[in-house]
Amino acid sequence: MRLAEVQMALGLESLTPGDSDRQVSWGFCSDLLSDVLAHARPQDLWITHQRHLNVVAVAKLQGIAGVVCVRGLRPSPEVLAKAREEGVAIMLAAEDAFEVAGKLYRLLTSAGR
Repeated sequence: MRLAEVQMALGLESLTPGDSDRQVSWGFCSDLLSDVLAHARPQDLWITHQRHLNVVAVAKLQGIAGVVCVRGLRPSPEVLAKAREEGVAIMLAAEDAFEVAGKLYRLLTSAGR
C-alpha cells in the first residue's frame, strides 16, 4: 500500500514530505534506536515516541517508508528541517502507539499484505 494511502486512511498529519508513492508493507513499533537499526525493514512504517535528530538519521539509514510520531508529540523545527533535507517522511498521530499500530495492522492485513 502506498504511503499516501496509509497516511490518509490513518488520518496522519504530514509534517515533512516524503515519497508519497513509497510502499508500506508493515509497521515497526519501537523507541529504541538500536532495535530499529537491528530489525526494521525498508518498507516499514516506524511508530515511535522519539522525536530527536537521531530518528531522522536512523530512518534514513534503514530506508524505512516513514516515521509516525504518536500522542501529538511534534518534533522540533530543527528535526523537521533535517527530515526534509534527507527526504524522510514524518507524520503525526494524535493517538498513542498502541492505537496507531492496531489501525495500521488492520489496514495492511485487510489490503492483503
